[in-house]
Amino acid sequence: MNRLCYLLLLWVLLHPLSSPAEQALRLVADPWPPFNDKSLLNNGVASDLVVNALARAGYSTLYAQVPWERAVRGLQQGTYDVLINAWYKEERTAFGYFSQPYLVNRVRFLQRKGSNIRFRQLSDLYPYSIAVVRGYAYDEVFDQDARLSKVGVVGFDVAARMLAARRVQLTLEDEWVARYHLSRQLAEVRDQLEFLPQPLSENPLHILISLNHPRHKQIADDFNREIAAMRADGSYAQIFQRHGL
Repeated sequence: MNRLCYLLLLWVLLHPLSSPAEQALRLVADPWPPFNDKSLLNNGVASDLVVNALARAGYSTLYAQVPWERAVRGLQQGTYDVLINAWYKEERTAFGYFSQPYLVNRVRFLQRKGSNIRFRQLSDLYPYSIAVVRGYAYDEVFDQDARLSKVGVVGFDVAARMLAARRVQLTLEDEWVARYHLSRQLAEVRDQLEFLPQPLSENPLHILISLNHPRHKQIADDFNREIAAMRADGSYAQIFQRHGL
């Protein structure tokens, strides 16, 4: 090998065509309309917010949609860089770095209009039947309270129709998820139902960046800065508007 070839090879090794910071971030989410779903505009409102904030910070992105367990495992193994929709749990800090919250998931009860059910504490609901989706985690205290009269169903659409038909007296769901379904396949019962004022729980939503990424903290800082800027300049609210939320 002559000296010129050696120097060229050395330059390529020391200066790769793209550094990790310049490579597209591999985003992942599980199907969760209206927040994430490939069938929706820009893969859902949460995906839209995250991609826009990262783009403003100078990051290109790729989007993948897989079941929740596979998404978490992929983040742990370095298959993906950013999990779009994560609630804070201490054990997740072992493999991921949390951004500041960019959304809040509010789990709220729904009743038939005019039912006048009052909810300040769970014991207020003991007299009522409540449709819940089997296997769904709403809130730890609610989930474990055996004194609540829970009726298991396969999905929120079934629960809402049971509520409208007076087969149960309450159901519950994340507010945005409920509004999404009520404006679409549940439009025929939408005007018969209403939310109780007080939410059961409020869960801040974050992006979770794999600790395998060498710039995980910088990505979070950049994302936090741009989400704040989007709130200030109105583009955050515009994204919700274009998703009909």
